Amino acid sequence: MAGTAQVQSLVASNTTFALNLYRQLATNSGNLFFSPYSISTCLAMLYAGASGNTEQQMSQVLGFATNQQQFASIFGDLQRELETNQEPNVIELNIANALWTQVGYPFLPAFLATATNQYQANINQADFVTEADAMTEEINNWVAQETQNKIQNILSPGMVNPDTVLVLANAIYFLGVWTTSFEATNTSTQPFYLSSTRQVDAPLMHQPVGQVKFNYLATSDFQAIELPYGSNQVSMVILLPWQVDGLGRLEQELSPALLSNVLAQMTEQQVEVFLPRFTLESTFGLNDTLAAMGMPDAFTPFVADFSGIDGMKDLYVSFAVHKAWGEVNEAGTQAAGATVIGVVGTAVPSGGPPVFRADHPFIFFIRDTQSGSVLFLGRLANPDPSATPAAMPQLTGTRSGNTLTISWPSSSNCTLQQSPDLANWTRSGGNTSSDGTNSSMTLTSPPSGSLFFRLSHVLSPQPSYP
Repeated sequence: MAGTAQVQSLVASNTTFALNLYRQLATNSGNLFFSPYSISTCLAMLYAGASGNTEQQMSQVLGFATNQQQFASIFGDLQRELETNQEPNVIELNIANALWTQVGYPFLPAFLATATNQYQANINQADFVTEADAMTEEINNWVAQETQNKIQNILSPGMVNPDTVLVLANAIYFLGVWTTSFEATNTSTQPFYLSSTRQVDAPLMHQPVGQVKFNYLATSDFQAIELPYGSNQVSMVILLPWQVDGLGRLEQELSPALLSNVLAQMTEQQVEVFLPRFTLESTFGLNDTLAAMGMPDAFTPFVADFSGIDGMKDLYVSFAVHKAWGEVNEAGTQAAGATVIGVVGTAVPSGGPPVFRADHPFIFFIRDTQSGSVLFLGRLANPDPSATPAAMPQLTGTRSGNTLTISWPSSSNCTLQQSPDLANWTRSGGNTSSDGTNSSMTLTSPPSGSLFFRLSHVLSPQPSYP
Protein backbone atom coordinates (compact mmCIF):
# COMPACT_ATOMS: atom_id res chain seq x y z
CA MET A 1 0.00 0.00 0.00
CA ALA A 2 1.19 3.48 -0.79
CA GLY A 3 1.42 6.05 1.98
CA THR A 4 3.74 7.43 4.57
CA ALA A 5 6.18 5.33 6.54
CA GLN A 6 3.95 5.87 9.59
CA VAL A 7 0.92 4.46 7.79
CA GLN A 8 2.98 1.52 6.55
CA SER A 9 4.14 0.88 10.11
CA LEU A 10 0.51 0.92 11.28
CA VAL A 11 -0.45 -1.54 8.55
CA ALA A 12 2.38 -3.85 9.65
CA SER A 13 1.20 -3.68 13.26
CA ASN A 14 -2.39 -4.37 12.22
CA THR A 15 -1.21 -7.35 10.19
CA THR A 16 0.71 -8.77 13.14
CA PHE A 17 -2.37 -8.43 15.33
CA ALA A 18 -4.53 -10.01 12.61
CA LEU A 19 -2.34 -13.10 12.42
CA ASN A 20 -2.06 -13.37 16.20
CA LEU A 21 -5.83 -13.15 16.47
CA TYR A 22 -6.19 -15.73 13.71
CA ARG A 23 -4.10 -18.19 15.70
CA GLN A 24 -6.31 -17.67 18.73
CA LEU A 25 -9.55 -18.10 16.80
CA ALA A 26 -8.21 -21.00 14.72
CA THR A 27 -8.07 -23.23 17.78
CA ASN A 28 -11.75 -23.89 17.11
CA SER A 29 -12.48 -26.30 14.28
CA GLY A 30 -14.46 -25.40 11.19
CA ASN A 31 -14.61 -22.34 8.97
CA LEU A 32 -13.18 -19.05 10.14
CA PHE A 33 -13.84 -15.60 8.72
CA PHE A 34 -13.45 -12.17 10.27
CA SER A 35 -12.38 -8.61 9.51
CA PRO A 36 -9.23 -7.78 11.47
CA TYR A 37 -9.39 -4.21 10.17
CA SER A 38 -12.85 -3.77 11.64
CA ILE A 39 -11.72 -5.14 15.00
CA SER A 40 -8.57 -3.00 15.04
CA THR A 41 -10.52 0.13 14.13
CA CYS A 42 -13.11 -0.33 16.86
CA LEU A 43 -10.41 -1.05 19.42
CA ALA A 44 -8.43 1.95 18.18
CA MET A 45 -11.37 4.25 18.95
CA LEU A 46 -11.55 2.73 22.45
CA TYR A 47 -7.76 3.08 22.81
CA ALA A 48 -8.16 6.85 22.52
CA GLY A 49 -9.63 6.75 26.02
CA ALA A 50 -7.26 4.24 27.61
CA SER A 51 -4.67 5.14 30.24
CA GLY A 52 -2.21 3.47 32.59
CA ASN A 53 -1.82 -0.32 32.45
CA THR A 54 -4.91 -0.65 30.28
CA GLU A 55 -3.30 1.56 27.65
CA GLN A 56 -0.01 -0.35 27.86
CA GLN A 57 -1.71 -3.73 27.46
CA MET A 58 -3.76 -2.57 24.48
CA SER A 59 -0.66 -1.05 22.88
CA GLN A 60 1.30 -4.27 23.30
CA VAL A 61 -1.40 -6.66 22.09
CA LEU A 62 -2.71 -4.50 19.24
CA GLY A 63 0.61 -3.01 18.18
CA PHE A 64 -0.70 0.53 18.69
CA ALA A 65 1.77 3.41 19.03
CA THR A 66 2.05 4.91 22.51
CA ASN A 67 1.48 8.49 21.35
CA GLN A 68 -2.30 8.26 21.23
CA GLN A 69 -3.03 11.53 19.45
CA GLN A 70 -0.44 10.87 16.76
CA PHE A 71 -1.62 7.27 16.44
CA ALA A 72 -5.24 8.35 15.96
CA SER A 73 -4.17 10.79 13.27
CA ILE A 74 -2.24 8.07 11.42
CA PHE A 75 -5.16 5.65 11.71
CA GLY A 76 -7.38 8.35 10.22
CA ASP A 77 -4.94 8.74 7.34
CA LEU A 78 -5.10 4.98 6.74
CA GLN A 79 -8.89 4.98 6.69
CA ARG A 80 -9.01 7.87 4.23
CA GLU A 81 -6.46 6.10 2.06
CA LEU A 82 -8.48 2.89 2.03
CA GLU A 83 -11.63 4.74 1.10
CA THR A 84 -10.00 5.92 -2.12
CA ASN A 85 -10.03 2.31 -3.35
CA GLN A 86 -13.20 2.76 -5.36
CA GLU A 87 -14.03 1.82 -8.92
CA PRO A 88 -17.64 2.27 -10.05
CA ASN A 89 -19.32 -1.13 -10.46
CA VAL A 90 -15.98 -2.90 -9.89
CA ILE A 91 -14.67 -2.13 -6.39
CA GLU A 92 -16.73 -0.70 -3.54
CA LEU A 93 -15.29 -0.26 -0.06
CA ASN A 94 -17.35 1.34 2.67
CA ILE A 95 -15.94 1.93 6.16
CA ALA A 96 -18.13 3.51 8.82
CA ASN A 97 -17.58 4.28 12.50
CA ALA A 98 -20.10 5.39 15.09
CA LEU A 99 -20.46 6.01 18.81
CA TRP A 100 -23.60 5.94 20.93
CA THR A 101 -23.16 8.00 24.09
CA GLN A 102 -25.42 8.01 27.14
CA VAL A 103 -27.26 11.34 27.31
CA GLY A 104 -26.00 13.50 30.15
CA TYR A 105 -22.85 11.45 30.77
CA PRO A 106 -19.72 13.61 31.20
CA PHE A 107 -17.59 12.43 28.28
CA LEU A 108 -14.36 14.34 27.83
CA PRO A 109 -14.58 16.61 24.77
CA ALA A 110 -11.10 15.49 23.63
CA PHE A 111 -12.22 11.85 23.43
CA LEU A 112 -15.29 12.71 21.36
CA ALA A 113 -13.23 15.05 19.16
CA THR A 114 -10.75 12.25 18.37
CA ALA A 115 -13.60 9.93 17.40
CA THR A 116 -15.13 12.58 15.16
CA ASN A 117 -12.05 14.14 13.59
CA GLN A 118 -9.68 11.19 13.23
CA TYR A 119 -12.03 8.20 12.93
CA GLN A 120 -14.82 10.10 11.14
CA ALA A 121 -17.27 8.59 13.61
CA ASN A 122 -20.84 9.78 13.92
CA ILE A 123 -21.73 10.60 17.54
CA ASN A 124 -25.26 9.54 18.46
CA GLN A 125 -26.88 10.35 21.80
CA ALA A 126 -28.58 7.41 23.44
CA ASP A 127 -30.73 6.62 26.47
CA PHE A 128 -29.51 3.23 27.58
CA VAL A 129 -31.13 3.63 31.00
CA THR A 130 -34.76 3.59 29.88
CA GLU A 131 -34.49 2.61 26.19
CA ALA A 132 -31.91 -0.19 26.12
CA ASP A 133 -33.98 -2.40 23.79
CA ALA A 134 -34.65 0.46 21.40
CA MET A 135 -30.95 1.37 21.35
CA THR A 136 -30.04 -2.25 20.61
CA GLU A 137 -32.36 -2.15 17.62
CA GLU A 138 -30.93 1.19 16.46
CA ILE A 139 -27.34 -0.09 16.60
CA ASN A 140 -28.27 -3.33 14.83
CA ASN A 141 -30.07 -1.34 12.12
CA TRP A 142 -27.03 0.91 11.64
CA VAL A 143 -24.73 -2.09 11.20
CA ALA A 144 -27.15 -3.71 8.76
CA GLN A 145 -27.44 -0.53 6.72
CA GLU A 146 -23.69 0.04 6.54
CA THR A 147 -23.05 -3.57 5.45
CA GLN A 148 -25.77 -3.78 2.78
CA ASN A 149 -27.85 -5.93 5.17
CA LYS A 150 -25.18 -8.65 5.25
CA ILE A 151 -24.60 -8.32 9.01
CA GLN A 152 -27.86 -8.70 10.90
CA ASN A 153 -28.56 -8.55 14.64
CA ILE A 154 -24.96 -8.28 15.80
CA LEU A 155 -26.21 -7.37 19.28
CA SER A 156 -28.38 -9.83 21.16
CA PRO A 157 -31.08 -8.68 23.61
CA GLY A 158 -29.62 -7.78 26.98
CA MET A 159 -26.08 -6.99 25.79
CA VAL A 160 -26.94 -3.29 25.99
CA ASN A 161 -28.47 -2.50 29.39
CA PRO A 162 -29.07 0.44 31.76
CA ASP A 163 -25.43 0.26 32.96
CA THR A 164 -24.14 0.92 29.42
CA VAL A 165 -22.74 4.41 28.91
CA LEU A 166 -20.94 4.00 25.58
CA VAL A 167 -21.13 1.78 22.50
CA LEU A 168 -18.47 1.95 19.77
CA ALA A 169 -19.05 0.36 16.38
CA ASN A 170 -17.25 -0.18 13.11
CA ALA A 171 -18.77 -1.58 9.94
CA ILE A 172 -16.95 -2.49 6.75
CA TYR A 173 -18.41 -3.61 3.42
CA PHE A 174 -16.49 -4.74 0.35
CA LEU A 175 -17.64 -5.60 -3.14
CA GLY A 176 -15.00 -6.63 -5.64
CA VAL A 177 -15.38 -7.89 -9.19
CA TRP A 178 -12.60 -10.19 -10.38
CA THR A 179 -10.25 -8.61 -12.91
CA THR A 180 -10.90 -11.77 -14.90
CA SER A 181 -14.13 -13.41 -13.88
CA PHE A 182 -14.71 -17.16 -13.79
CA GLU A 183 -17.06 -18.36 -16.49
CA ALA A 184 -20.12 -19.93 -14.87
CA THR A 185 -20.14 -22.62 -17.56
CA ASN A 186 -16.71 -23.78 -16.31
CA THR A 187 -18.02 -24.40 -12.78
CA SER A 188 -18.67 -28.03 -11.95
CA THR A 189 -19.40 -30.14 -8.89
CA GLN A 190 -16.26 -31.91 -7.76
CA PRO A 191 -14.88 -33.46 -4.54
CA PHE A 192 -13.55 -31.15 -1.85
CA TYR A 193 -11.38 -33.09 0.60
CA LEU A 194 -11.91 -32.24 4.24
CA SER A 195 -9.09 -34.58 5.28
CA SER A 196 -7.29 -37.63 4.01
CA THR A 197 -10.35 -39.68 4.89
CA ARG A 198 -13.31 -37.34 4.33
CA GLN A 199 -14.67 -35.39 1.38
CA VAL A 200 -17.73 -33.44 0.25
CA ASP A 201 -19.03 -32.33 -3.12
CA ALA A 202 -18.59 -28.63 -3.89
CA PRO A 203 -19.00 -26.28 -6.89
CA LEU A 204 -15.44 -25.64 -8.12
CA MET A 205 -14.99 -22.60 -10.34
CA HIS A 206 -12.38 -23.00 -13.08
CA GLN A 207 -10.01 -20.56 -14.76
CA PRO A 208 -8.33 -22.45 -17.65
CA VAL A 209 -4.65 -21.97 -18.25
CA GLY A 210 -3.58 -19.48 -20.88
CA GLN A 211 -6.38 -16.96 -20.45
CA VAL A 212 -4.74 -14.79 -17.81
CA LYS A 213 -1.59 -14.56 -15.70
CA PHE A 214 -1.59 -14.45 -11.90
CA ASN A 215 1.05 -13.71 -9.30
CA TYR A 216 2.05 -17.17 -8.10
CA LEU A 217 4.55 -18.91 -5.82
CA ALA A 218 5.27 -22.57 -5.12
CA THR A 219 7.29 -23.66 -2.07
CA SER A 220 8.01 -27.10 -0.69
CA ASP A 221 5.05 -26.77 1.69
CA PHE A 222 2.42 -24.74 -0.12
CA GLN A 223 1.31 -22.80 -3.19
CA ALA A 224 0.32 -19.15 -3.17
CA ILE A 225 -1.74 -17.21 -5.69
CA GLU A 226 -3.02 -13.65 -5.91
CA LEU A 227 -6.39 -13.04 -7.58
CA PRO A 228 -6.96 -9.34 -8.29
CA TYR A 229 -10.18 -7.32 -8.29
CA GLY A 230 -10.75 -4.48 -10.73
CA SER A 231 -7.51 -2.76 -11.62
CA ASN A 232 -5.71 -4.62 -8.80
CA GLN A 233 -6.37 -2.06 -6.05
CA VAL A 234 -7.62 -5.00 -4.00
CA SER A 235 -6.79 -8.69 -4.34
CA MET A 236 -7.30 -12.06 -2.71
CA VAL A 237 -4.17 -13.99 -1.69
CA ILE A 238 -4.59 -17.74 -1.11
CA LEU A 239 -2.09 -20.02 0.62
CA LEU A 240 -2.76 -23.68 -0.27
CA PRO A 241 -0.82 -26.52 1.43
CA TRP A 242 0.28 -29.30 -0.86
CA GLN A 243 -0.88 -31.91 1.64
CA VAL A 244 -4.60 -32.40 2.26
CA ASP A 245 -3.88 -32.42 6.01
CA GLY A 246 -1.24 -29.70 5.80
CA LEU A 247 -3.27 -26.69 6.99
CA GLY A 248 -2.39 -27.11 10.67
CA ARG A 249 1.32 -26.97 9.95
CA LEU A 250 0.89 -23.92 7.73
CA GLU A 251 -1.10 -22.15 10.42
CA GLN A 252 1.73 -22.73 12.90
CA GLU A 253 4.21 -21.16 10.48
CA LEU A 254 1.96 -18.23 9.61
CA SER A 255 3.61 -14.92 10.50
CA PRO A 256 3.98 -11.39 9.11
CA ALA A 257 7.43 -12.38 7.82
CA LEU A 258 6.04 -15.39 5.96
CA LEU A 259 3.30 -13.33 4.34
CA SER A 260 5.76 -10.60 3.40
CA ASN A 261 8.13 -13.13 1.82
CA VAL A 262 5.32 -14.74 -0.15
CA LEU A 263 4.20 -11.42 -1.61
CA ALA A 264 7.78 -10.44 -2.43
CA GLN A 265 8.64 -13.75 -4.15
CA MET A 266 5.53 -14.14 -6.28
CA THR A 267 6.00 -13.91 -10.02
CA GLU A 268 3.45 -13.46 -12.77
CA GLN A 269 2.69 -16.81 -14.41
CA GLN A 270 0.03 -18.60 -16.34
CA VAL A 271 -1.85 -20.73 -13.82
CA GLU A 272 -4.88 -22.96 -14.08
CA VAL A 273 -7.12 -22.16 -11.15
CA PHE A 274 -9.83 -24.14 -9.37
CA LEU A 275 -11.56 -22.31 -6.55
CA PRO A 276 -14.67 -23.31 -4.61
CA ARG A 277 -17.71 -21.09 -4.70
CA PHE A 278 -18.60 -20.48 -1.06
CA THR A 279 -20.33 -18.34 1.55
CA LEU A 280 -19.09 -17.94 5.13
CA GLU A 281 -20.54 -16.32 8.22
CA SER A 282 -18.93 -16.14 11.67
CA THR A 283 -19.69 -14.50 15.00
CA PHE A 284 -17.17 -14.09 17.81
CA GLY A 285 -17.28 -12.77 21.34
CA LEU A 286 -13.82 -11.23 21.75
CA ASN A 287 -13.63 -10.60 25.51
CA ASP A 288 -11.91 -13.83 26.48
CA THR A 289 -9.78 -13.95 23.34
CA LEU A 290 -8.35 -10.45 23.74
CA ALA A 291 -7.84 -10.99 27.47
CA ALA A 292 -5.91 -14.20 26.76
CA MET A 293 -3.76 -12.32 24.24
CA GLY A 294 -2.58 -9.98 26.99
CA MET A 295 -5.10 -7.19 27.60
CA PRO A 296 -7.33 -8.45 30.46
CA ASP A 297 -7.54 -5.12 32.29
CA ALA A 298 -9.89 -3.60 29.72
CA PHE A 299 -12.56 -6.15 30.65
CA THR A 300 -12.07 -6.06 34.44
CA PRO A 301 -14.26 -3.84 36.66
CA PHE A 302 -12.35 -1.51 39.02
CA VAL A 303 -9.11 -2.38 37.18
CA ALA A 304 -9.72 -1.00 33.68
CA ASP A 305 -8.47 2.55 33.15
CA PHE A 306 -10.44 4.43 30.51
CA SER A 307 -10.04 7.76 32.24
CA GLY A 308 -9.38 9.31 28.85
CA ILE A 309 -13.11 8.88 28.16
CA ASP A 310 -14.61 10.59 31.22
CA GLY A 311 -11.71 11.61 33.45
CA MET A 312 -12.36 8.81 35.96
CA LYS A 313 -11.43 5.16 36.39
CA ASP A 314 -15.01 3.93 36.47
CA LEU A 315 -15.46 2.31 33.04
CA TYR A 316 -14.71 -1.13 31.61
CA VAL A 317 -15.60 -3.12 28.51
CA SER A 318 -18.64 -5.34 29.05
CA PHE A 319 -18.67 -6.88 25.58
CA ALA A 320 -16.71 -6.89 22.33
CA VAL A 321 -18.41 -8.78 19.54
CA HIS A 322 -17.50 -9.28 15.89
CA LYS A 323 -19.54 -10.67 13.03
CA ALA A 324 -18.42 -11.29 9.46
CA TRP A 325 -19.97 -12.53 6.22
CA GLY A 326 -18.33 -13.34 2.92
CA GLU A 327 -19.29 -14.78 -0.46
CA VAL A 328 -16.97 -15.82 -3.29
CA ASN A 329 -18.44 -16.65 -6.67
CA GLU A 330 -17.67 -16.49 -10.39
CA ALA A 331 -18.12 -12.71 -10.59
CA GLY A 332 -16.09 -11.73 -7.56
CA THR A 333 -16.39 -11.31 -3.82
CA GLN A 334 -18.70 -9.64 -1.36
CA ALA A 335 -17.63 -9.35 2.27
CA ALA A 336 -18.86 -7.51 5.31
CA GLY A 337 -17.75 -7.25 8.90
CA ALA A 338 -18.78 -5.34 11.99
CA THR A 339 -17.38 -4.90 15.47
CA VAL A 340 -19.31 -3.50 18.41
CA ILE A 341 -17.86 -2.71 21.85
CA GLY A 342 -19.97 -1.88 24.88
CA VAL A 343 -18.59 0.14 27.80
CA VAL A 344 -20.28 0.24 31.20
CA GLY A 345 -19.66 2.09 34.45
CA THR A 346 -18.63 0.59 37.76
CA ALA A 347 -20.19 3.40 39.79
CA VAL A 348 -23.78 3.76 38.67
CA PRO A 349 -26.92 3.99 40.82
CA SER A 350 -28.61 1.05 39.13
CA GLY A 351 -28.08 -2.04 41.24
CA GLY A 352 -25.50 -0.33 43.45
CA PRO A 353 -25.44 0.32 47.21
CA PRO A 354 -27.96 2.82 48.62
CA VAL A 355 -26.84 6.38 49.27
CA PHE A 356 -27.49 7.93 52.71
CA ARG A 357 -27.07 11.72 52.60
CA ALA A 358 -28.06 13.36 55.89
CA ASP A 359 -28.35 16.88 54.50
CA HIS A 360 -31.74 17.83 56.01
CA PRO A 361 -33.38 17.67 59.49
CA PHE A 362 -33.43 14.29 61.19
CA ILE A 363 -34.13 12.52 64.50
CA PHE A 364 -31.46 10.45 66.21
CA PHE A 365 -31.17 8.02 69.11
CA ILE A 366 -28.27 6.97 71.34
CA ARG A 367 -29.08 3.63 72.82
CA ASP A 368 -27.58 0.78 74.81
CA THR A 369 -27.40 -2.15 72.42
CA GLN A 370 -27.36 -4.77 75.18
CA SER A 371 -30.52 -3.69 76.88
CA GLY A 372 -32.05 -1.64 74.14
CA SER A 373 -32.31 1.39 76.41
CA VAL A 374 -32.51 4.75 74.72
CA LEU A 375 -29.87 6.88 76.35
CA PHE A 376 -30.34 9.98 74.29
CA LEU A 377 -32.88 11.09 71.77
CA GLY A 378 -32.51 14.11 69.58
CA ARG A 379 -33.43 15.93 66.43
CA LEU A 380 -31.05 17.94 64.28
CA ALA A 381 -32.87 20.75 62.58
CA ASN A 382 -29.94 23.17 62.12
CA PRO A 383 -26.25 22.26 62.60
CA ASP A 384 -25.26 25.93 63.05
CA PRO A 385 -27.96 27.94 64.89
CA SER A 386 -25.68 30.96 65.25
CA ALA A 387 -25.37 31.39 61.50
CA THR A 388 -27.71 33.72 59.64
CA PRO A 389 -29.86 31.61 57.33
CA ALA A 390 -29.34 32.41 53.66
CA ALA A 391 -32.04 32.45 51.06
CA MET A 392 -32.23 29.18 49.17
CA PRO A 393 -31.13 29.72 45.57
CA GLN A 394 -33.96 29.19 43.13
CA LEU A 395 -33.94 26.85 40.15
CA THR A 396 -35.60 27.77 36.88
CA GLY A 397 -36.22 25.38 34.01
CA THR A 398 -36.81 26.08 30.33
CA ARG A 399 -37.74 23.37 27.86
CA SER A 400 -37.31 23.71 24.09
CA GLY A 401 -37.93 20.72 21.87
CA ASN A 402 -35.85 17.84 23.23
CA THR A 403 -33.60 20.01 25.42
CA LEU A 404 -34.09 21.14 29.03
CA THR A 405 -32.06 24.02 30.46
CA ILE A 406 -31.79 24.40 34.24
CA SER A 407 -30.49 27.74 35.65
CA TRP A 408 -29.52 28.98 39.14
CA PRO A 409 -27.50 31.85 40.66
CA SER A 410 -23.75 31.44 40.11
CA SER A 411 -23.01 32.83 43.59
CA SER A 412 -24.67 29.85 45.24
CA ASN A 413 -21.60 27.61 44.65
CA CYS A 414 -23.89 24.61 44.32
CA THR A 415 -23.97 21.47 42.26
CA LEU A 416 -27.08 20.43 40.36
CA GLN A 417 -28.49 17.04 41.35
CA GLN A 418 -31.35 15.03 39.91
CA SER A 419 -33.58 12.18 41.02
CA PRO A 420 -36.36 10.12 39.42
CA ASP A 421 -38.08 9.46 42.78
CA LEU A 422 -36.91 12.10 45.33
CA ALA A 423 -34.98 9.32 47.11
CA ASN A 424 -31.88 8.54 45.05
CA TRP A 425 -30.04 11.74 44.13
CA THR A 426 -27.14 11.85 41.69
CA ARG A 427 -25.15 14.68 40.21
CA SER A 428 -26.60 15.77 36.86
CA GLY A 429 -24.34 14.76 34.00
CA GLY A 430 -23.91 17.75 31.74
CA ASN A 431 -21.59 20.69 31.09
CA THR A 432 -22.18 23.68 33.37
CA SER A 433 -21.78 27.16 31.91
CA SER A 434 -22.02 30.58 33.53
CA ASP A 435 -22.62 34.12 32.31
CA GLY A 436 -21.35 35.58 35.59
CA THR A 437 -24.80 35.94 37.08
CA ASN A 438 -26.43 32.60 36.49
CA SER A 439 -25.10 29.07 36.01
CA SER A 440 -26.93 26.74 33.65
CA MET A 441 -26.86 23.17 32.42
CA THR A 442 -28.56 21.93 29.26
CA LEU A 443 -29.72 18.32 29.06
CA THR A 444 -30.52 16.88 25.64
CA SER A 445 -33.31 14.29 25.37
CA PRO A 446 -33.96 14.02 29.13
CA PRO A 447 -35.51 10.69 30.20
CA SER A 448 -39.26 10.30 29.93
CA GLY A 449 -41.29 10.36 33.13
CA SER A 450 -40.74 12.45 36.26
CA LEU A 451 -37.34 13.94 36.95
CA PHE A 452 -36.65 16.15 39.99
CA PHE A 453 -33.80 18.62 40.43
CA ARG A 454 -32.18 20.31 43.43
CA LEU A 455 -29.06 22.25 44.34
CA SER A 456 -26.53 20.81 46.75
CA HIS A 457 -23.42 22.30 48.35
CA VAL A 458 -20.70 19.79 47.49
CA LEU A 459 -17.29 20.48 48.96
CA SER A 460 -15.51 17.40 47.58
CA PRO A 461 -15.94 15.03 44.61
CA GLN A 462 -18.78 12.58 44.89
CA PRO A 463 -17.86 8.95 45.65
CA SER A 464 -19.91 7.74 42.71
CA TYR A 465 -20.91 9.35 39.47
CA PRO A 466 -23.61 8.15 37.10
